[in-house]
Amino acid sequence: MATKIIYFTVNGRPERAELPLDCPAQDLKDLFRSAAEARPHDILKLYNPKGNLINISPRLEPNNPSSCYKLEVVAADCTSELLGVELAVALGFNFSTMEKRLQGLEKKILAQAVETPAVVYEMKKQVDLFREKLEVNVKASRVWSTSAGWGCSRSCLMDHTNPPLSTTRDLYAKPVMRSNTSLEVSEEVRQYLKTPSFDNWQWEDAEIMVLLQVMYTDLDFIATFNIEPEVLQHFLFEVYRRYNNIPFHNFKHCFCVTQMMYGLIWMTDLKSKIDSIDLLTMLTSAVCHDLDHTGYNNAYQINARTELALRYNDISPLENHHSAVAFEILEKRESNIFRNLTIEQYKRIREGIIQCILATDMTKHNEILSKFKTILPVFDFKNKDHKDVVITLMMILIKVSDISNEARPMEVAEPWLDCLLQEFYNQGDMEKLEGLPVTPFMDRDKVTKPSSQTGFIRFVLMPLFIELANLFPCLEQHIVYPVRKALDYYTEMEKALERDKQNRAQEKASKSKESPPGSQAASDAQTASVQECSKTAAQ
Repeated sequence: MATKIIYFTVNGRPERAELPLDCPAQDLKDLFRSAAEARPHDILKLYNPKGNLINISPRLEPNNPSSCYKLEVVAADCTSELLGVELAVALGFNFSTMEKRLQGLEKKILAQAVETPAVVYEMKKQVDLFREKLEVNVKASRVWSTSAGWGCSRSCLMDHTNPPLSTTRDLYAKPVMRSNTSLEVSEEVRQYLKTPSFDNWQWEDAEIMVLLQVMYTDLDFIATFNIEPEVLQHFLFEVYRRYNNIPFHNFKHCFCVTQMMYGLIWMTDLKSKIDSIDLLTMLTSAVCHDLDHTGYNNAYQINARTELALRYNDISPLENHHSAVAFEILEKRESNIFRNLTIEQYKRIREGIIQCILATDMTKHNEILSKFKTILPVFDFKNKDHKDVVITLMMILIKVSDISNEARPMEVAEPWLDCLLQEFYNQGDMEKLEGLPVTPFMDRDKVTKPSSQTGFIRFVLMPLFIELANLFPCLEQHIVYPVRKALDYYTEMEKALERDKQNRAQEKASKSKESPPGSQAASDAQTASVQECSKTAAQ
């Protein structure tokens, strides 16, 4: 078997690792974690001889003792006094109020039902778990490296220049913004960032902020549109703050969508085909496309008659809200990355961002895809008058980016599916509790991982990705082929689950046949006795 040798130091101690050329990413991470004697929640960082942060991935280049990599462990310890309920109060949480609301719901349900539904107990459990997580987060979420000038004292934990959000985001936002300028990105990472195989799970929020700045820089937006670096940083900081800590539609999802958009721009050489201002519109739309997502989709908003549904008359409530929040951020001069544009340029970008974000509403999927199919035969990048054609392409690109997880390697994509299902199940539980229709694919009692994916990939992803690849054939290998593999994977998983279900049914039937003689007769006699007693009572 072909192998490669990696030399590295950890805590000043030289280490040598020999591993297969096709070593899986997780095995490589486990190897480094073991060598560093790291704990499960510790963060590993690898640096090249120049001191640049590099990616821990199977692409890691072999080296020699004179060009050792440096492995560091970012310990997850913190001696902050803000623990548990004190931290919750500092962040605007009130567990007492939450628990009282749960008790009120339970009393209301008991007045109408024989027993409390399991979902209420689950919600109680989640409140208790969340209390524990807050206590743990203060200790375990301190992932800023002092070597990069990161850190946080009690005073900065309490430094809220804005009202606290209903998340823990503000707790870490300022240190993240303060520290991100001290990080450097190697050329290897810059190139890796342009590929659909990029693994977001290896990167912390502070590093993600730097990678987003790299995208704006490498696409020449800083120079072309006179975007001051500190304004870009402040814009990204405000964006970071406005993504909630929910299972799927969070800041890391924002990054993944933006990174895929960035990759598509490079892979299709869009820089030479459309105006820079349209590229800036697309990248910024991706950054902002799920701002302040609540974790409950439009169907819930409309059925529950939420404030958002009422405000936007049931028309894409979430997408309208995401767009509105984006422009709230851009209205502030210190975070307005478009402040040096002309009025006409700003107007064009604002119109484009709104259209792109609204295009992520899946109820518009068929309409947008049909329009793209119609214009595809006459698509001409040289015709600058085809404004409608370009905006349709922009909408298709953000749609592809938004639902592109299955185009990534399975070790990156599958954890995202787990996150999505968790968010879906949470909504389904809430809909059951509130007596609302349970949205399709959100009932934890009916939906499995493969059943949620096979139809979605076959009827939504594949038609969309294939049409984009018809315009850009190079995308066949980058995004269409991986999605086909994902479909095969989940189809096989679904078949395996079905076989397992059938086997269990057969075992149950076999056990039933093996029951003691006369047991069925005894059961029939007992049923008849009960029926007779019922008749007597009725008379």
